[in-house]
Amino acid sequence: MEEQTLFELIHNMDKFTNRMIIQWNKTFNEDLGISHILVLGHLKNYGKSRPSDIAKILGLTPPTLSYLSEKLVAKKLAVRIVDESDRRIIYLGMTDKGTDVLNRASLEGQKLRKNLFEMLTEQERTLLANLYKKLNSED
Repeated sequence: MEEQTLFELIHNMDKFTNRMIIQWNKTFNEDLGISHILVLGHLKNYGKSRPSDIAKILGLTPPTLSYLSEKLVAKKLAVRIVDESDRRIIYLGMTDKGTDVLNRASLEGQKLRKNLFEMLTEQERTLLANLYKKLNSED
């Protein structure tokens, strides 16, 4: 692939992703960012987790995860749970309110993506879906 074509591809992917994030932030009125939602999504998928593990899996620094979890706990979307056998170990767990917020964030994201992808033809959407499958394959 030519260097210029590769640069254009990366630039347009980043521009589209940034556009989606900005639009999502404008429509989702919970005073939370994408990173907060990623943490809630992790908790939904894996259950209570140590903050250091969450940070590692999401590619965040421990201080960033501390900042994010402070806000989630303050908004009662997550709770800190002390390990019963070793009180030095603290887990982060999601509350019912956190589950509700995550569900609403997911629905808002789905609506946003649906609106954005409606400008494509059926053939273009099929091609794009196949490209994403290929890029996401672990082979």
